[in-house]
Amino acid sequence: MVITHPEKVLFPDDGITKGQLTAYYEMIAPVMLPHIARRPVTMERFPAGIGKKGFLQKDVSKGFPEWLQRVEVPKKDGIVHHPIVTDTRSLLWLVNQNSITPHVWTSRAPDVYYPDICVFDLDPSVDDPDMLRAAALAVRDLLEEVGLSSWVKTSGSKGFHIAVPLDGKANMGEVEGFAHALGRLLVSRDPKNLTQEFHKVDRGTRILVDTGRNGWSATHAAAYAVRAKPGAPVEMAGFLIAGAALGTLVTLIFAPKSGAQTRRDIRRFSKETVDQLDDLQKDVRGQLSAGYEQVKEVVDNAKEYVKDGKSGLQKLIKSA
Repeated sequence: MVITHPEKVLFPDDGITKGQLTAYYEMIAPVMLPHIARRPVTMERFPAGIGKKGFLQKDVSKGFPEWLQRVEVPKKDGIVHHPIVTDTRSLLWLVNQNSITPHVWTSRAPDVYYPDICVFDLDPSVDDPDMLRAAALAVRDLLEEVGLSSWVKTSGSKGFHIAVPLDGKANMGEVEGFAHALGRLLVSRDPKNLTQEFHKVDRGTRILVDTGRNGWSATHAAAYAVRAKPGAPVEMAGFLIAGAALGTLVTLIFAPKSGAQTRRDIRRFSKETVDQLDDLQKDVRGQLSAGYEQVKEVVDNAKEYVKDGKSGLQKLIKSA
């Protein structure tokens, strides 16, 4: 894959170039591809670097190589041709479009109507690591009450994304309804610290429990994606929300400032780092795979209660 203008500076405050961004994505590809492969992609492009306004691009209808795979998905007034990543070459093609962050669906082609993950986005209003840790554990605990495992990734900013692996048998509407109801119940348990108020002015110091990443055409930043922010922060992923594993992630994210900056700079990633992440993800996938068979049953049972909101989910929890 030929990268044009590798000398272009995309992160002016840090001096990080397009070539360095490419090198990061090429190195991280072995652990990133299992997360991103075949998901419809929306590119967040910055042709002049993050110092200038960028734009989101969903449709790729012209100017793409023949080998790049796309998936057609319907929209209200037509069809969108989303690019999909299938290998390192297609991942680097995105980078060559000055796409810093690939945003992806919760489903994969060709079964775009059936998600294989459900995402809970914890978006803090204030810098309070203890509150954020408690919220992440609360999501984990509630999911465990209904029989679901989960893993966590940083959002590349201040928050966490809690991801639930699914078996792809429940449709997007069912998963979306389940996520919304679970979010409402979670907030009802800790209204002092959690909220579903979308507008920041209405949140106060509370953490937003955003379940809107699970609807049709909704996206989230891909695992290990670089965010278009100073310091080139990365969406770190693959940690089970359990015991020492969460402790490891919390230490990583809330280390002293100098250490955190070291980990967040994509130029600091090495082949050794990628190998360690790959080993960790293999352990996580092995532990999560044991729960796949029960996912469909849990979501099917949840359908009966979702329409009743909080009280319905409480009934589901009691029966689990």
